[in-house]
Amino acid sequence: MTMLDTIIVGAGQAGLGVSYFLQQNGHKHIVFDQGRIGESWLSQRWDSFRLNTSNLRNTLPGFPYDGPEADGFSGTDALVNYFHEYVDRFQLPVRTGVTVVSVERAEDQKSFVVRTRNADGHQETLMSRSVVVASGIQRVPRIPALHEKLPGDLTQFHTADYRNPQELPPGAVVVVGSGQSGCQIAEDLLVAGRTVFLCSSKVGRVPRRYRGTDLVEWWVDMKFWDVTYDSLQDKSISRAAQPQISGIGRYGHTVSLQNLASQGVVILGRLLDIDSGTLILGDEAAANVHFADEFSQRVKNDIDAYLDRLNITPPPLEEDPADVPDPVAQCISSLRHLPLRESNVSTVIWATGFTGDFSWIHLPILDDHNRPIQERGVSLEDGLYFVGFPWLNSRKSGIIYGIAEDANFIANAIREQLTR
Repeated sequence: MTMLDTIIVGAGQAGLGVSYFLQQNGHKHIVFDQGRIGESWLSQRWDSFRLNTSNLRNTLPGFPYDGPEADGFSGTDALVNYFHEYVDRFQLPVRTGVTVVSVERAEDQKSFVVRTRNADGHQETLMSRSVVVASGIQRVPRIPALHEKLPGDLTQFHTADYRNPQELPPGAVVVVGSGQSGCQIAEDLLVAGRTVFLCSSKVGRVPRRYRGTDLVEWWVDMKFWDVTYDSLQDKSISRAAQPQISGIGRYGHTVSLQNLASQGVVILGRLLDIDSGTLILGDEAAANVHFADEFSQRVKNDIDAYLDRLNITPPPLEEDPADVPDPVAQCISSLRHLPLRESNVSTVIWATGFTGDFSWIHLPILDDHNRPIQERGVSLEDGLYFVGFPWLNSRKSGIIYGIAEDANFIANAIREQLTR
């Protein structure tokens, strides 16, 4: 049986990034993906989706962006086309339509037995001296158990399954969760003329542009993305939801609960329970508005302080109606109960996030929260690595912009392992 240096599981940005560095090092490896290259981007995003970081920052190692809109925001198709070009340019050994069924230790305790199955049912067993798990920790839709209490004739989607308003039955829509996905889908529904109820959550907001520059670029200049997990005094920061923002539009735009309300979205509190076809709602909607307003103001204050430290005269402020605070939370609804049938609600969309699935790794690698035990992607199991996780090392680990650094680190760790 042929022994490989490395098997990479997942052909998204993380897996391709590691493959690039291994290819440069001359290591014999294969990248498997159970679907297509960039599968989660293709199958878990809606039609109008745009990335929230600019084209300039959505690149993989060795292949910078050279198009006409470096400060624009790509959709799914453009991003996945870039992945395909990347694979072709560097001749990366990617095999799609192959599911990794299991990973376990070989008898020698130094290598791994990796079993796969393709779409035709053909099974294969391979040996590898190392395995990189690049299949993501935010891939499996997470839906609260409350969904079972909804009336059976109500349509339910997770954001991973939602594509466009036209696929939904006529009627109003409840979106549960006001993070990036929830707010962006609420906007998508508004454009189609739908009535939207948004069950809000405690999520920060950032301005899309401030003093003439995109927020992401300010954070690059300020080394905000380079903050490491180990340096965080408050580790709970690493579990916070990504702030509300959108890449829709030539330069993207700011998203806020008050701006959504001004367009017709009914801003509700958190979904607490469902009783006989009625949503039971919390009373924290005002607090959620205040939290987002305060978050945005802190971000802007940090930018101004950064300019002051450099003795740079701040560029002028621009008007941004979506970023105007709502100090008395006029935008929220006072509803504590929402009867679905009487409100003509036909659909509930769960914008409640994702989790990972590592049940196919038959090794003791999970903690009490079913998350891999690792340090900067290096597992306790010698030769097993993880990449593509938020805060794997730094704040940028969870976005494409951070892949080059993390992938290079993992590739170097593999090189050191293979020379031992």
